[in-house]
Amino acid sequence: MTRNERGALPTDIYLSFVSSLYQHRRTLVIGVLSHVVTFLLVFLKTADALYLGCAAAVVVLWVLRNLDMMRFDRQDFSNADHATVRKWENRYIVGGVAVTLTCGIACGYAIAVTRDPFAQLACISVTLASMISLVGRNYGSERAVLLLSSSACLPMMIGALSLGDPFMAVLAVLLLPFILSTWAMANNVRAFLYENVLAARDENVLAAREIRTIAGQFDTALNHMTHGLFMLDGDNRVVVANERACELLRLGNKAELKGRHLDEVLARGARGMKLDLEKSENIAGQVDLLIKGKRSRALVSLAEDLLLEFSASRRENGEIVLIFEDVTARVQAEKQILQMVRFDALTGLPSRDYFAELTHNAVAADAAHDRDIGFLLIDVAEFKHVNDTKGHVIGDKLLQAIADRLKSLAANEAIAARLMSDEFVVFFHNKASRSDLEERIRALHANLHGIYVAGGFTFNMAMNAGFVVVKSRDFRFEELQIKADLALAEAKARDNGGCTAFEGEMEARYLDRQKLKSDLRAAIGVGDLSVSYQPMFTPDGSRVECCEALARWTHAERGPVPPNVFIQLAEEMGLVTEVTRFVLRQACRDCLDWPGEVAVSVNLSVLDLRGDEIVAIVIEALEETGLDPARLHLEMTESCLMDEPEKVQAVLHELRKRGMTIAIDDFGTGYSSLSYLDVLPVSVIKIDRSFVHNIREDSRRFKLLLGTVNLARALELKAVVEGVETTDQLQLINEHNCADLIQGFVFAAPMPASAVRTLCEQGVRKQTAAISAEFIA
Repeated sequence: MTRNERGALPTDIYLSFVSSLYQHRRTLVIGVLSHVVTFLLVFLKTADALYLGCAAAVVVLWVLRNLDMMRFDRQDFSNADHATVRKWENRYIVGGVAVTLTCGIACGYAIAVTRDPFAQLACISVTLASMISLVGRNYGSERAVLLLSSSACLPMMIGALSLGDPFMAVLAVLLLPFILSTWAMANNVRAFLYENVLAARDENVLAAREIRTIAGQFDTALNHMTHGLFMLDGDNRVVVANERACELLRLGNKAELKGRHLDEVLARGARGMKLDLEKSENIAGQVDLLIKGKRSRALVSLAEDLLLEFSASRRENGEIVLIFEDVTARVQAEKQILQMVRFDALTGLPSRDYFAELTHNAVAADAAHDRDIGFLLIDVAEFKHVNDTKGHVIGDKLLQAIADRLKSLAANEAIAARLMSDEFVVFFHNKASRSDLEERIRALHANLHGIYVAGGFTFNMAMNAGFVVVKSRDFRFEELQIKADLALAEAKARDNGGCTAFEGEMEARYLDRQKLKSDLRAAIGVGDLSVSYQPMFTPDGSRVECCEALARWTHAERGPVPPNVFIQLAEEMGLVTEVTRFVLRQACRDCLDWPGEVAVSVNLSVLDLRGDEIVAIVIEALEETGLDPARLHLEMTESCLMDEPEKVQAVLHELRKRGMTIAIDDFGTGYSSLSYLDVLPVSVIKIDRSFVHNIREDSRRFKLLLGTVNLARALELKAVVEGVETTDQLQLINEHNCADLIQGFVFAAPMPASAVRTLCEQGVRKQTAAISAEFIA
């Protein structure tokens, strides 16, 4: 059926060809599923949001096409002319082209932009595979075959040609024969069927019987459709009404409606539903706008539990098809989804995105007045401890209690929301002075402190807070959040439970810290760190047994950066394991130059022991340098044991099994030292310097030191006393035999590896002769 032939076709044959387009919908479902799954797989592979959009577009188009096909099923074609049939042909083509064009764009984008082999193969394969069924589904329309195949292939051709590759250009050109052959095949099928249909028309009896059957089927379908339907003549009088229309509008017998004016029918329905005059007139007015073509759809509320959506279409002969359906469940679902998107499920407070929308709207509504506005960021202090000790269920209930109080305090004067986890945010509009706004902010923060009851437990909670106050003309949501976050960080650093206002220096410090992080990343990348060593002596100072490796960083502009500063930065950036890797290699390499009885000790951070690489890193350093594992000591602090203790134990046992010595550093400063001494493969404890300070004057402190050493020896552990700085401290420790090894400035400060070698070669007795003489005296 060519373009010229279509106009000469009898309307009934033309209608049969167009009807064939709307049949066999199961293949559409299969095609949609294959396209959606393919695009989702490509999105997971490439993380490109375009493919997620393509998947969503295919689903939306499939829903819309199905709705259109359902409308086609309900359409009365008994008096249809060529124009009406052509309209439905065009509607089908538009829907089909939208889908194939979406697939074609995904293919072209995969070829020209993504260039991921899987994306290209997946998109092109599923698109061309869908073309296989093109002739079988769309032979009834010459234009459908041509436009669908072209819209699928042309984006692929464009994508291939854009690469500038001659081979891809040839492949692009080869798609043209594919389009033309598909078009030709469809024409052949259509011509064959046309000849047979014409022959069948001569069989009048069979045709009449078929018409009666179709009429019966149409009537059955009309009365079993889920939509209400009125067909009106040019004077808006009812020609056809189905059972669903009478049911939705409570109109009674549909036979009584034929020939009645639509206004009369609607008034009858209003009386049946006992609607008041205002609502009845509102329904009639909205339907009138639809019929006049001034609206495409109208949502009408008939009752709290009944919402109808009306749509109307006018035929060329002046008749009007009015369709309506019960959308109550859909509207309620949409409201529920909107509630879920806009509000936090746990606390009922606005989500971050909706909060941003609310603040923008509030500022825009008061744009004529350049008022002060406030942005307050709140963090619940020690909330992690609540989760760890009481569980997440109790933690969630505590957050709900905090949110309820925050709602009450904010009331109508501020907008409160939950950002994430235990962080909340409040936006203030001010109609008075800046000082008044700051006073309101601090008052809200102060009132959030206090007693909360959650899940049968009572908590006395404090809140850390940071805020920023600016003029509304300077409102930038992201900037305000960053500044409030800087102020919050300052509040946490100063005092738990404080509320700090943003100051310009905070941003300067933040930028300086970010610059230092960038420099540290570069220094680690090129190995621009160094290692110093602090020896551990026997108590009489006669011999060095081990040296603790200490990472050092000398900044090109700032000079030496304190270890506690750059190690913390490395932990924040997730680079501390790289620092450990560097120190391990250098320490093992330097230890080879020292006497064989001298070991080296390297500190492992909490993040090292939580990760999966540390065992491999240690083994790699030993194999690379050839150092005996017995000469490598590995230190960890007690804080390493607090989180994931089973994993830490497994790592330490693996290291100990390979011959290394495990030591606990800063012993006595944590919460769980004694409970772990029995289960960990520890050989050495290093007693924190806080036990040594002022031991001559503070007998209680000295007894703690003595008791800790005795405990260690009872467990057959070696005790290293850290932070011994004076000869008086050393003398007291030696008098009571309180240490197996001494580490501190009384013997030596941290030094380079070469100095350790010199110290060991010269012997340390000469350096400590004065100290020994003082002991004897």
